[in-house]
Amino acid sequence: CPLPHGDCSLSRLLSLLLTARRSLEICLFAFSSPQLGSAVRLLHRRGVRVRIVTDAQYMGLQGSQIGLLRLAGIQVRHDQESGYMHHKFAIVDGRMVITGSLNWTTQAIQNNRENVLVMEDAEYVKPFVDEFERIWEEYNPINYRFF
Repeated sequence: CPLPHGDCSLSRLLSLLLTARRSLEICLFAFSSPQLGSAVRLLHRRGVRVRIVTDAQYMGLQGSQIGLLRLAGIQVRHDQESGYMHHKFAIVDGRMVITGSLNWTTQAIQNNRENVLVMEDAEYVKPFVDEFERIWEEYNPINYRFF
């Protein structure tokens, strides 16, 4: 699925993300897909509250979308630990969770064997909302320890 047109995995993921009207919470280890980055920036410009949690080690690598998203005014937080922040999920309007093995990278989208699960049942969405909020607060820069 090299381009987001027609019916392919990338176009389906983009379609789901672009349904966001109020909020989009993203918790990802790797985010370098330009198409997905553009969609997230578009949602932010539309007034959707976008918050991203990512891995500190990955976010600075060449090709990462995180810097562009921050420049667009999107709130980003990252871990301060030695282990990886390895989650891979997005929450659309608190009603839908998109999760699975997929990192949001061109490599993963075009070449890897990945899985994505979309759930809209509140029983399954709520634990992801709770986990995002817990991590968001844990990674608040006010709580960082430098010594």
